[in-house]
Amino acid sequence: MALTLSKNQSISLEKTAGSGLTSVSLGLGWDPVKAKGFLSKLLGGGNDEIDLDASCIVLDSAYNPLDLVWFRQLESKDGSIQHSGDNLTGEGDGDDETIRVALQRLPASAQHLVFTVNSFRGQTFDQVENAYCRILDDAGRKELARFNLAEKGGHTGVVMASLSRGADGWQFKAIGQSTNGRTADDLVNLAIQAVRA
Repeated sequence: MALTLSKNQSISLEKTAGSGLTSVSLGLGWDPVKAKGFLSKLLGGGNDEIDLDASCIVLDSAYNPLDLVWFRQLESKDGSIQHSGDNLTGEGDGDDETIRVALQRLPASAQHLVFTVNSFRGQTFDQVENAYCRILDDAGRKELARFNLAEKGGHTGVVMASLSRGADGWQFKAIGQSTNGRTADDLVNLAIQAVRA
């Protein structure tokens, strides 16, 4: 059974998955808040479509941005990180967007991968429920850890989690830092602060 992380909790992926971890995926899922009651539906309460965007900001050891994988660039420059594409609604079960990372193909300069989510249309997290991110070992599609995002609010972005390379292998950290920003570009500085903390 996968470990459910709390904010600021981290795990060693090598210890959790065992040796030989070569490729992981970060899955992001969410649902739009459903309208409750007849009057709420009649008056347009609730929204059936929420467009959240998962992104991966690649940083070097000095926390300088190296690359950005998001809906406008679905693959890293070196091809080691791939985005599944933009889900415009959040409908359906399971992961709405996925970012796959070939760990062995990452350049040595890539020390930190920061995963963010933001609302391109400016919808707030008051309109989102059941938001989560999870990391999977691609070899067996085994879920290694999950982070459920419970905070509601008027924010439009969240720095969800990070994957950092250390002497003992890769560490996955749940961050959950809310912010305002409609694109991954808007979240780069906060992502750097969150990983440094």
